[in-house]
Amino acid sequence: MRIPGEHFEHYRRFRLLAQTLDAAVRIPGTKLPVGLDFLLGLVPGIGDFAAGAIGWYGIWVAQKMGAPRSVVLRMAGNIALDTVVGSVPLLGDLFDLGFKSNLRNLALLDRWLDDPRRVRRSSRALVGALAVGLAALMGAGIYAVAWLVGALVRLATGA
Repeated sequence: MRIPGEHFEHYRRFRLLAQTLDAAVRIPGTKLPVGLDFLLGLVPGIGDFAAGAIGWYGIWVAQKMGAPRSVVLRMAGNIALDTVVGSVPLLGDLFDLGFKSNLRNLALLDRWLDDPRRVRRSSRALVGALAVGLAALMGAGIYAVAWLVGALVRLATGA
């Protein structure tokens, strides 16, 4: 893996940040690493959003280094998933223990630096599949609402 000199310092900071956010210390008596992301997530209301905002630094670094849009979108998806699911009380805290979005993004960036074509292809496929899945979910939601409105209209009119 070769990191261009003008980006090395940003990359180094992102590596340190990812470690700090996701695996700074181990929970005593376990091999489970936690970081600032987990600790911030314990603060109701804003903790997960604060951790997510800090995590966007890695996305900025990837863009600065020239990562393709599909890789950047995949990284953004990791941060968004961690932020949204992490904000659910209790379940989100358990999720934060296993889903280390910043370390995932660092590993993705490292893989892209090692093999740009393969990672670009796999990221495009994943982003495309997610887009199709979201479109299908939205379509199902629209259909369900239309069916429910129709059922309510039939019920109200006695038809």
